[in-house]
Amino acid sequence: MPLLLDRCAPRPLADHSRRLPLRPLARGAAFALALSLPLALAGCGVTDSSPSPDPVEPRRIEAAWVQLIGDERTMVRAIVAPPDRSASPSVDGAMCPPLVADGVAQPMTLRVAPGIAPKRPVVTGADAAPASFPVAVCEAALPRGATEASVAGRVLPMPRQAPQRVLVIGDTGCRMKQGAPWQACNDARAWPFAAIAARAAGMAPDLVIHVGDYHYRESPCPEGIAACAGSAFGYGWAAWRADFFAPAAPLLAAAPWVMLRGNHEECRRAGQGWYRFLDPRPWRQGEVCDDAANDRRANHGDPYAVDLGRGTQLVVFDSAAAGMRALAADDSRRAAYTSEFEKVAALAARPGIRTTWFASHHPVLAFIPEPGDDRPSGNPALQSVMSALFGPAWYPPGISLALHGHAHSFQAIDFASEHPAALVSGNAGDMLDEALPPMAGLTPAPGTQIARMTHGDHFGFAMLERRGDTDSNDEWQANVYDMDGRLLTRCALGGRRLACDRAGPLQR
Repeated sequence: MPLLLDRCAPRPLADHSRRLPLRPLARGAAFALALSLPLALAGCGVTDSSPSPDPVEPRRIEAAWVQLIGDERTMVRAIVAPPDRSASPSVDGAMCPPLVADGVAQPMTLRVAPGIAPKRPVVTGADAAPASFPVAVCEAALPRGATEASVAGRVLPMPRQAPQRVLVIGDTGCRMKQGAPWQACNDARAWPFAAIAARAAGMAPDLVIHVGDYHYRESPCPEGIAACAGSAFGYGWAAWRADFFAPAAPLLAAAPWVMLRGNHEECRRAGQGWYRFLDPRPWRQGEVCDDAANDRRANHGDPYAVDLGRGTQLVVFDSAAAGMRALAADDSRRAAYTSEFEKVAALAARPGIRTTWFASHHPVLAFIPEPGDDRPSGNPALQSVMSALFGPAWYPPGISLALHGHAHSFQAIDFASEHPAALVSGNAGDMLDEALPPMAGLTPAPGTQIARMTHGDHFGFAMLERRGDTDSNDEWQANVYDMDGRLLTRCALGGRRLACDRAGPLQR
């Protein structure tokens, strides 16, 4: 079905040699066409040219995707631009297009209407203007067992009961903030998320896990800096579209997603957009980030489990507000995280579960490099809670692998001590961290002993591919790629072991 480009970033591409090739994969024509879009069209919206159910005031679908939200539930969401003659949709959700699943149309409900979010305090150096969201967000539960679905003619990717190829990416946005180096958002090599998304989509993943930090465009690009000139900024829809939804379009069309929340999506930053677009829970006024008085609750989300088939599950943990210091006994975050880790333990102990992967934005038993710090460690805030609950094991029983972002690097850590392997994949867009110092004698937490570690300060992504073919032999291989799709290393994952074919730093 033909698609029409309705708006573009101010960077027209004359050299069509930079187009990515069409790949006729079995994901539908919309996906194949998305792969051919020039990387420079990162700011473009897409409009379905099929007949609109309302020809007088047609809807424009800005994005549509499938999101796994736990308890074997799947949500379809769509971002809809209101008709030109309508300031906002009616409260009955008439703005929302239907979800068509297996040929049967069902209504999508209005999650949140267009509007200006209330102004609220933000982190130092970020933009303080009220966030504008001139789009509606619609949602509907995907019927269990559905084999095909679409929204406004856009074919949606269907969940797979036991995904074979799981993409792990994180920290994808382009850094624009006062007091920090200005990233070249207009340079596809300096900010490669669009290229990474298109290339990874071409590998036909069955599931995408984003480990958090979607939004980085917090402040306006200063005059005279061509590298980011003309970029959207702030916490509203324009920056969310530029930083995430436009460049991620091929991946949103390629596979269902699991969305983790990063510290850039805490309430003082892009939390208002997080709740409108990506939070897995129902919208509940008073439990979102629009009022700072509610931040104590809105900065936390209950853990949930996503079934990966064959007795393997992914437990998603919201660490957005953790910070980088151990939490005192009277810190409200300590009580919240204690309760949430107790729920993690209960999820890992469920009958029928053989393997649990734990996912949080902040690394626990991996390294967070800081400038000038020659002895990096894991996150002290989460560690202070986990140590009190689980002692030297750090994690509850049943956890075999931990997935993280936050550190803008790749890390694969295999422990000689009885601790879960750790994989950090936070290198898909934002400025890379400094290279890790020599690792001899370093550990991410007391009582842990590293057997083998592979790491790299390169842009790229990781693809976990299932190798085992039975419930009792559910083994995986982690393939690590750079931004150009070049394979850097392979890591065998079985139980708590994560052994890569090379140790030490990876060469870019």
